[in-house]
Amino acid sequence: MSDAVKESVRDKVVAILAEQAGLEPAAVLPDASLAGLGIDSLGLVETIFAIEEAFDLQVPFNANDPKDSEFDISTVDTMVRAVESLIAAKG
Repeated sequence: MSDAVKESVRDKVVAILAEQAGLEPAAVLPDASLAGLGIDSLGLVETIFAIEEAFDLQVPFNANDPKDSEFDISTVDTMVRAVESLIAAKG
């Protein structure tokens, strides 16, 4: 995946998270947790749907048990890497 594509993925994920959190994208730091951004469980589900739509992906996420999901939501950076992995696997 090229650096330009990675930057585009990061920008889109950050924009989605910023919208859910009611923040400016610049305020969404790579090591921030979703809770730290003020995103609750409903916001998380909406975020997952927005990521699926923006990238035309199926995110392996279990809303009933997020810790048991294959999609790491622990920080902004881990979410970006998870989306990059899904895009790479999609081909």
